[in-house]
Amino acid sequence: MDQINTMQILNFLEILSQDGMRSDGKTSHLSSATIQFYHRILKNTFSRVVDWKVIKENPVASIKKPKVESKKAKVYTEEQVSTLMNHIVHEDPKWQMIITIAITTGMRRGKILALEWDHVDLERGKIYIQQSLTYTKGKGYIFKEPKTKNSIRTISLAPSVTEQLRQYKLHKNKEKLSLGDKWNGKERFLLFTTCDGEPMYPSSISSWWRKRLKKYGLPQITFHELRHTSATLLINEGVHMKTISARLGQSKIGITMDLYEHALDSADEAAANKFDHLFQPKKTGKVIGPV
Repeated sequence: MDQINTMQILNFLEILSQDGMRSDGKTSHLSSATIQFYHRILKNTFSRVVDWKVIKENPVASIKKPKVESKKAKVYTEEQVSTLMNHIVHEDPKWQMIITIAITTGMRRGKILALEWDHVDLERGKIYIQQSLTYTKGKGYIFKEPKTKNSIRTISLAPSVTEQLRQYKLHKNKEKLSLGDKWNGKERFLLFTTCDGEPMYPSSISSWWRKRLKKYGLPQITFHELRHTSATLLINEGVHMKTISARLGQSKIGITMDLYEHALDSADEAAANKFDHLFQPKKTGKVIGPV
C-alpha cells in the first residue's frame, strides 16, 4: 500500500469515467455519483491505514472530490398532471391511488408498495413512512427500514386524498373479505397488493406506467419522476424548501435545492414579477371636474 501514489489514484478515477467500465455489460461509462463513491471509499480506506501507521500519508487526501453531474429530471406541468388525473379516474382504484399518492406525497416506488393500513391515519390525514419494499430472485420480497432517519417520516395528506384513501380502504376490505381463505396477505395488510393479497413486484408499477402513458398520449417520464413532479409543483406554489425537503425525506435542504434548481429559478422570476404592482402609479379615485 505504501507504493500507491496520488497520480495512480488520479489515473484510476479517470479510467472509471471512460466507456466500457461498467460491470453490467453496458457500454456507457459509470455515473459521476458512482465515481465519487469510489473516491470516498479510497479516501476512507487510506485514512484508516494512516491511523494504523501502515503508511505515513494518505495519497487521496490532496485529490478533490469528483463533482456529481446532476441530471435534469423530466417533470410534468400542472396542465399535464391535470390531464393525467382525468385519465386515471377510469383506471382500477388501486392504480388511481398509487398515482395520486406518488404525485401528492413524492414517495418512492418501494415505499409506496410497503405501505400498510397501520401506517395510515385517516382521521388526521397522515401517512407514516416506516419501511420500504424490494424484491430479489434469491430472497423474494424484503421489507426493510429506510436507510436514514429522515426517511422515516410523517407526510400530511390533502383532504381530498384522505377521502379517496378512505373510499379505497372500503374497496380493499371488501376485496379481502370476498377472497376469504384465498387471501395471502398473511400478517401484513398492504394498501397495494396482487389480486390475492400478496405484495406487488416493484417493477410492475414501472411497466404499467409506461403502457398507460403511451395510451394517454402523454410525454414519457419515469414513475420516479412523479416524485420530482411533486416537488416542482410545490415549488411553483411557493411552498418553503424546508417543507418540501422534509416531505421528500432528504437530509439537507441543500440537496433539494440542487435537485430543483431549474424550478427554483422559475419560481424566483415569478416572485420578482410580484413587485411590479408596488411601483405602479396608484389611482386616487377622485374625479376632477370643471373649476
